[in-house]
Amino acid sequence: MSAVDDPVPLSALQHWVYCPRQCGLIHLEQQFADNVHTARGQTVHHLVDTPGYEVRHGVRVERALPLWSERLGLIGKADLVEFHPDGTVFPVEFKHGRKRGRVADDLQLAAQALCLEEMLDRPVPHGAIFHASSHRRREVAITAELRALVVQTVDAIRAMLASARLPPPVNDARCKECSLHTLCQPEVVAAAARRRAELAHLFDPDTP
Repeated sequence: MSAVDDPVPLSALQHWVYCPRQCGLIHLEQQFADNVHTARGQTVHHLVDTPGYEVRHGVRVERALPLWSERLGLIGKADLVEFHPDGTVFPVEFKHGRKRGRVADDLQLAAQALCLEEMLDRPVPHGAIFHASSHRRREVAITAELRALVVQTVDAIRAMLASARLPPPVNDARCKECSLHTLCQPEVVAAAARRRAELAHLFDPDTP
């Protein structure tokens, strides 16, 4: 089996939506670096990194639950999944920072829900993001749009892996927060691309 046929990590979906080049650096070139944001995220995930379970008010709470989807070719784990007495399955993804809405976070949660649906053969219509700084949950509906976005994102990641080509940098405000900024060199890469385009235009015989 080639690397392209290997299951896509659930974390890759969040990386891709934040920045395709970040996803490529991590999952194609196997590069990673920490900064204050990744360190805070790791601290939060230490709370749910150890597999185990407990029962709270009749709700079974599973931590670090392995997930997979044969249909989508996904693999990973859920920070926390609640199994309610009425049969409701409710995944919870832990994030550092205060309560806010981010498509990348919602997408990762939706991918977890799709894995759980396939594994358990039951619907998972909702989940939540737990924001550690504010100690608040934000409930997320696993909509048809989110489900379609999961499929589209998996396809895009597989196409990137198949091409073995690193996506271009976004070179915008996201880059300042990225732990891979030094490895990525977005300003340098973007400037070189602009220069190549200028030279191509200059020496194009069909250019008026």
